[in-house]
Amino acid sequence: MNYISLSDYLKEKYHTKVYKLSLSTGCSCPNRDGKISYGGCIFCSEGGSGDFAATGADIDEQIKFAREKVDAKISNKIPLEDRKYIAYFQSYTNTYGDEKYLMDLFAKVLKYPQIVGLSIGTRPDCLSDEMINFLKKLNENKEVWVELGLQTIHEDTAKLINRGYELPVFEDAYKRLTDACLKVVAHVILGLPEEDEADMLQTISYLSKLSPTLFGIKLQLLHILKGTKLATMYEENPFHVFSLDEYCDIVGKCLKALPQATVIHRLTGDGPKKLLIAPSWSGNKKLVLNTMRKYIEEL
Repeated sequence: MNYISLSDYLKEKYHTKVYKLSLSTGCSCPNRDGKISYGGCIFCSEGGSGDFAATGADIDEQIKFAREKVDAKISNKIPLEDRKYIAYFQSYTNTYGDEKYLMDLFAKVLKYPQIVGLSIGTRPDCLSDEMINFLKKLNENKEVWVELGLQTIHEDTAKLINRGYELPVFEDAYKRLTDACLKVVAHVILGLPEEDEADMLQTISYLSKLSPTLFGIKLQLLHILKGTKLATMYEENPFHVFSLDEYCDIVGKCLKALPQATVIHRLTGDGPKKLLIAPSWSGNKKLVLNTMRKYIEEL
């Protein structure tokens, strides 16, 4: 089965492999600081879903550190000056805070010649018109993606996971972003408690109908991580988690349901091994990727 991976999209556009630099704005989240709730979504670790991001107050130092980590994995056949990167702000809610500071930060990052784009993880209830207009201007020179943590379209599940907003909030933010010609990436978690296959595929069907304005999707296996509310729930009343074969099967069905033009930014994801409770197989990244690749090729 063929689909457009993020790597494919970037290689076609920039004629070389493009690497992500995981960075931090230092923002918190209204679902953690009491504006909406405390503790965040039930699956979210202390790192705010950005456990692998560089941290620190100075963005130049963050970029230097992130580049050193990434460059260590890149073949020396690609000269340093020819390497290209996406600045990725993943942890917490990266449009929640002092907007002037954040705007200055995003603009500064994009002044690096080798950084060709900006990817901002945020919540749909934390996007002012001013911020969207600013990102629209940035997007005129280098591409900007806004990643929205939808996870599910089902309101009962959204309440269970403490998402903190209802579906119309996502729909409003999505319209305002796409009207501004910004690329939107929707995050979906597969395997949420009390959701069956039909529920998950309904979320995918909903997103497929947003095409062609929806740029991309991230499919994420539900990880149960130490220190989260989800971990407590799982320990007190264990629920079914996907086997590797089951996960491959649901991902295959998701890919078949999505328009071919949708860029698949992620097929699974992986949490920190030191925090992982379940599913244990997800800690073997090489096994997971090889198994999924073989399964999808045979679809």
